[in-house]
Amino acid sequence: MRGGLVVRRNVLFDSTSLGKLQFDNRVGLAPMTRVSATEDGRATERMARYYAKFAEGGFSFLVTEGVYTDDAYSKGYRKQPGLVTDDHVDAWTGVTDAVHDEGGAIFAQLMHSGAQNQGIPSSAEQHTIAPSAVQPEGEKNEAYGGDGSYPKPKQATKADLETAREGFVASAQNAAEAGFDGVELHAANGYLLNEFLSDKMNRRDDEYGGGPENRVRYPAEVVSAVADAVPEDFVVGVRVSQSMVTDYGYVWPEGEEAAAVFFEALSDAGADYVHTTERYATEPTFGEDGPSLAEAAVEYVTDDTVVIANGSLGTPEAARKVLADGADLLTLGTSALANPDWPTRVAAGEALAEFDRSTLLKPKATIGDEELSVDASPFDD
Repeated sequence: MRGGLVVRRNVLFDSTSLGKLQFDNRVGLAPMTRVSATEDGRATERMARYYAKFAEGGFSFLVTEGVYTDDAYSKGYRKQPGLVTDDHVDAWTGVTDAVHDEGGAIFAQLMHSGAQNQGIPSSAEQHTIAPSAVQPEGEKNEAYGGDGSYPKPKQATKADLETAREGFVASAQNAAEAGFDGVELHAANGYLLNEFLSDKMNRRDDEYGGGPENRVRYPAEVVSAVADAVPEDFVVGVRVSQSMVTDYGYVWPEGEEAAAVFFEALSDAGADYVHTTERYATEPTFGEDGPSLAEAAVEYVTDDTVVIANGSLGTPEAARKVLADGADLLTLGTSALANPDWPTRVAAGEALAEFDRSTLLKPKATIGDEELSVDASPFDD
C-alpha cells in the first residue's frame, strides 16, 4: 500500500497518518498563487518564512503554489517558482527546511499551465499548448501579472505530451531531492492536465480524446509515471476540479459518471491522495440531491487513496461537515491567509478573522511583509 490514511477518530483534530507522515490534525494549507519567486524561478527566503508560519500556526501539511515543471511550455506567469534546475532545488531546500523545523509537512504542487498562461505580455507573440487548439474564454488575471486575452494554443503533439510528462517526472524527482514530503499534480482549475478532462478544451480524436475513459488517459499516465519514478514513501497526490479559471461554471457533461471514471483511473494510476476543489465543498455538485465532488471521490477512489476536500471550509462547522461527509483531510486557502494559525485558534476556541480580498492578493498576488509571521496578520485588531 502506498500512502493509505489511518484515522483514529472521525473528528477535526484526530491524529492521522498519510504514508510515513504523522499529522496532529486533518487541516492543511491549500495551494495559492503568490508570484513571489525570482525572475528565474528560485524560491526565496521570504517564501520560506511565509510557508513556515502556517506550520507554526498548526497546519499539519502545506501544498505550495503551482510550480512549473519544464522550460518548454509549462511556466504560467512571471515570478513563478520552478523545480527544473539545480538552482531551483537548492532554493526550495531552504523552504522545506523551514517548514520541517516548525513540525509541518510540505508538498510541491506541480503545474503545467497549458492554455492558461498569464506570463506572456499580450503584445508579444504567444506560444502555448493544450489538448486542442481552443482559445480559453475571458481575460488574463492582473493579480498574476496577466493582461489581455489568452492566446489560441497549439494542439499538443505526442512529442509535446512526452516532454510535458518527462517534466512532471523530473520535477517530482527534484522535489524529493529538495526535501519535499511529496508532490501534488495540478489537474484542476483549467491547467493542462485538467484541460484533458474537459470536453470543451479537449476535442482530440486520438486515444486522449472523446469519452471520460479517454480524456483521463493522459493525466493518469502522468500520475503513473511520477509514482513509478519517486521513492516508495514519497507522497504523490493529484488535485481535481470541474471548474476552470476561465470558466467557473464548467461541468463535465457526463456528470457523476465522469467523476467515477476519473477518480478510479487516477487512483489506480498510483495517486496516494485525490484533492478535490470546488467553490462550496459541502454542497451537492451532481444535481440538487447528488454528491459533492469530494463525496464522489470518496465513493470512487480505491481504498488506499486518501480524499482531501477544499472549498469554503473556513468555519469549524463547514470543516467538520466535510469530514463527516467522508473526506479524510481538508485544506484552507483564503481562510488560512486571514488566520495563519487557524488550527491553533480553533482548537483553543478563539475567534477567527474574516478574509478581505482588498487587503491581500490585489493588485498583485505577491507575499506582503505582513504575511511573514503568525503574529503579523493584517486582519487582527
